[in-house]
Amino acid sequence: MTSANTPVRLQAVAAPDQPEVTPALESLYEDFKEELLVPLWTEIGDLMPPYPRSRAVPHLWRWDRLRQLAAQAGELVPVGRGGERRAIALANPSLGGRPFATPTLWAAIQYLMPGEDAPEHRHTQHAFRFVVEGEGVWTVVNGDPVPMNRGDFLPQAGWNWHAHHNATREPMAWIDGLDIPFQYNNESQFFEFGRDQIGEAERITPERSRSEQLWAHPGLRPVSVTDAGAGSPLLAYKWEHTDRALADQLNLDQQGFPGVVEPGHAAVRYADPMTGGDVLPTIRAEMHRVTTGTQTAPVRETGSSVYQVFDGSGAVTVGEQTWSVVRGDLFVVPSWQPFSVRSESGATDSDSGALDLFRFSDAPMFEALRLNRVITEGLDR
Repeated sequence: MTSANTPVRLQAVAAPDQPEVTPALESLYEDFKEELLVPLWTEIGDLMPPYPRSRAVPHLWRWDRLRQLAAQAGELVPVGRGGERRAIALANPSLGGRPFATPTLWAAIQYLMPGEDAPEHRHTQHAFRFVVEGEGVWTVVNGDPVPMNRGDFLPQAGWNWHAHHNATREPMAWIDGLDIPFQYNNESQFFEFGRDQIGEAERITPERSRSEQLWAHPGLRPVSVTDAGAGSPLLAYKWEHTDRALADQLNLDQQGFPGVVEPGHAAVRYADPMTGGDVLPTIRAEMHRVTTGTQTAPVRETGSSVYQVFDGSGAVTVGEQTWSVVRGDLFVVPSWQPFSVRSESGATDSDSGALDLFRFSDAPMFEALRLNRVITEGLDR
């Protein structure tokens, strides 16, 4: 390969910590380009910065607008093969137009019209569904119909067959989260189509799925199951349990007992009942509740997060951006950007009277690689 058509771009420049520019150095750089070689001393500032510099930027998507556009897509785009999931992904403005919320995380609004089936498929990407409003859709995972209602969190490990069906006369929207960008960039993904239609035996609408009957009992694990799977065997985490856990934490806080993250800020993490770890190998999911008037401490973390406002209102600060947010709004917190929130919720805009935030992140990947770092108000941990 000649230096004229090589993709390597090198130029000798007079700069601190760089070698003296001479004809011999320029000739060496031309030879490097021909052999597809890049010296570290010209790239170290970009490849090894003093702290993470995410390619993603903080950004906010308004739920009312997302839902409006999804409803239009519901009228125009069939949900069968081709339309597949009628999922509309959030594209971070600094990631080149790719349908990626962050370099590792995908987030999308999915919309299902009355009586529709989303056809069956499976993929290696780990996924979940979170419902900010509505009811009447069942996701069918390996033949197990799982009801989806407001506040429910529904994880699903990769390579499991799944479809959806809307059993009501109203459309329903929810958010999907997956590790698509991570698997895409690491060239590890597989995908397979299943049936176009689910069977009548799967079109039932039980109040509890089989997975819930087996696994949704606090602190109790079925003795019959001995091997852990790739993700949580519990396919639905009900809002009533999440809500109670958050309320109890804040009640303890008011009584002077430990349990909250910080005063006025309760949080829970969705956990695999088999292992106690994260529900998915690559995704962590949490729910946070911030009482009215509380300002959370700024936090920086390696890895990225996507938040959705489940209930209430407040002011969110990510890096140098500050937004007022309301129910349904989604926003991105890139790696190492400081994040804090102030709750401005009240009885008129929140069932709990507080600001409830659903969060998912890529934390399990960073922890597995020992790359996780968190700083809260200047304290390393």
